[in-house]
Amino acid sequence: MATITKRGNSYRIKVSCGYSTNGKQVVQTKTWKPAAGMTERQIKKELERQAFLFEEECRMGQVVATIKFETFAEQWFDEYAKINLRHTSFERMKQLTQRVYPAIGHIRLDQITGRHIQKFVNELFTNGQNQRTGEPLSRKTVVHHLSFISDVFSYAVKMDMISDNPCRRVTVPKAEAKEKNIYTIDEIAHIFELLDGDDVPLKFRVFFKLAVYSGYRRGELLGLEWKDIDFDNNVISVRRTSNYTADKGIYTDTTKTKKSQRSQKFPEYVMDMLKELKAEQDKERIRLGDKWIETDRLFVKWDGRPMHNNTPYFWFTEFCEKNNVRFCDIHSLRHLHASLLINAGVDVVAVSGDLGHSQVSTTSNIYCHMFQEAQARTSNAIAEALSFDNKSNNKNKKVEPNLSAPL
Repeated sequence: MATITKRGNSYRIKVSCGYSTNGKQVVQTKTWKPAAGMTERQIKKELERQAFLFEEECRMGQVVATIKFETFAEQWFDEYAKINLRHTSFERMKQLTQRVYPAIGHIRLDQITGRHIQKFVNELFTNGQNQRTGEPLSRKTVVHHLSFISDVFSYAVKMDMISDNPCRRVTVPKAEAKEKNIYTIDEIAHIFELLDGDDVPLKFRVFFKLAVYSGYRRGELLGLEWKDIDFDNNVISVRRTSNYTADKGIYTDTTKTKKSQRSQKFPEYVMDMLKELKAEQDKERIRLGDKWIETDRLFVKWDGRPMHNNTPYFWFTEFCEKNNVRFCDIHSLRHLHASLLINAGVDVVAVSGDLGHSQVSTTSNIYCHMFQEAQARTSNAIAEALSFDNKSNNKNKKVEPNLSAPL
């Protein structure tokens, strides 16, 4: 209900618009001044109309959120993100604020439009926003920025501070599709041969070969513990991940999704590698004695502590440079694993389960081109298998005379 107070020649309309996320009542005021010559009856009628319209504006969330975006986003971090997001996701969102806050952080939540956000998104694509290379950001990174802004606005809608999320009207420009940078079979065969060299530490030989055989994410590989290895049945189970952030250091986390927790059977060759690694680790544990820190992890530092998440990347970079091998990042080994399954004719549901994707659509979207190529080869294989039918048709086909040919 609006409260109207006469103030000289004008009127102040005061409306309670609910409560902010910290529990304080949000009050909006509006000043209305009658036009010259209006009668008392006209003023009363128009004042009632102005009060009604102002209440409607408040109810629709058009003037509720006077709080600035940056202030509210920090409340969102404390009240929602810190409780509901994985720590790695929380830290990534925090990093996104470095670009988002300077762009829209100073604007009131209720005054930010889809146009503001669209302009910000477009600038990420066109300007040299990548601080390392000076190039435009990748489409995936731009989507992360938009998702963060959208999450904050969705929370504001949920808290009845605004009625609409302006991000719904924002379009992320399409980027040129790029082929995934993965190794060929010949290249990976050469890398495997180099990994078998005497100068390669056993833990890295096992790590990179297992990455190809399993298709595990880097954090899943580093999170493996010896209790996850069933040597009797040649089965490895993914139950956790190993992550790193600057504030927490190396820590154990849950898997990316529930379906990422999975068990897979491996060939004897892979299990023999793991047995060799276990024997070497046991020997090192005895040698170091009290200096060894027991964590049960497969991939560890010299004293048994979990290996840093960046260690395999830096080691593989030097390994490729030293051996004059084309470098593809560690995640490309997961893509290689998927491509091998797809080329072998494994269906999308099975591939999705193998990779630990939460939804089959995720797999089909990421590897759409590979599945299309595999389907094309399937079609050709059927045509070749039934080639006898084409020969039969050609044999029985009547040849019509060419009446237009010169006599």
